[in-house]
Amino acid sequence: MSQPPRSNRGHRERNGEHRERNGDHRERNGEHRNYRDSNDDRSSSRPPYYPRETDPPPKHVREREAPREEHHESKCSLICSRRGIMLICAVLTNSLVLICLIAAHMVSSGMSSGGGLGGFDMNSNFNLQGTELQKARELDMQYSQMRAPGLYGGIPFCLTLGVLSLLFVVAGNKPPHHMSRKLLYGALVFQAVGAVAYVVAVGLYLHFIIGVNATDVCQQRARIYGGRGYTWMNCDVGGADAAVALFGLITSILYGVGTVLTFQTIRGVRRYLEERKRREAEKQQARANAQRAPLRADTTSV
Repeated sequence: MSQPPRSNRGHRERNGEHRERNGDHRERNGEHRNYRDSNDDRSSSRPPYYPRETDPPPKHVREREAPREEHHESKCSLICSRRGIMLICAVLTNSLVLICLIAAHMVSSGMSSGGGLGGFDMNSNFNLQGTELQKARELDMQYSQMRAPGLYGGIPFCLTLGVLSLLFVVAGNKPPHHMSRKLLYGALVFQAVGAVAYVVAVGLYLHFIIGVNATDVCQQRARIYGGRGYTWMNCDVGGADAAVALFGLITSILYGVGTVLTFQTIRGVRRYLEERKRREAEKQQARANAQRAPLRADTTSV
């Protein structure tokens, strides 16, 4: 008679334990829901995450791009661009014009002109004595003085253009879009003026030399030296003078090509800056739209 109550009592205890377990399970589910709801509230209270462009790229991407940056930062590759090569060649041809200019004056100064630039005495080999020697020296001095303006005007001209070309070469050790716009426009104007100035200078030099060679002083010198076997000491345009004109025209061509290349560089830099401004404006607009999107979502939910 006492066994049935025991079984009922044991069954009740088991039912109580089962209810406690169900209660614990419900409490855990409630805590999980509350945690999820709090996370949802926090996520809805702040704007969504958008990847920033300033975030560093992955490690493998940085390792690939690292050597490329070193090549772009090479100053030699920037100086030896097409514009830089034209200016370097212009410096060399300016030097050749200067050398030929001095050589032309030395050759035409005469062999018996002790006072002329580069003159030297050859009386022992050619029998120039007495009045003939004195007259040859006087003519050499006069002829050298007549040619002096071409020499003293050509040396500063070549040195000025050569030094300015070298300065523009050194200043071009930066990418074009990092260089000053004034520097690019200055190089453009300088090369354009240099191209025209060299053509004008060559024309004036040849005109001046032809005018000096047409004087009586040159004719008398030619007769004296021609009578002693120096037939090349005539009143024609000499080889050194022709070399001055040739290298001057080559320098003018180099400056002209450099002007075209500099103009193309300025146009490229202008397009690059416009494109960069457009991209920055698009990025700012995209960021503004991204910031407005969460506010719109909040207003619609309210």
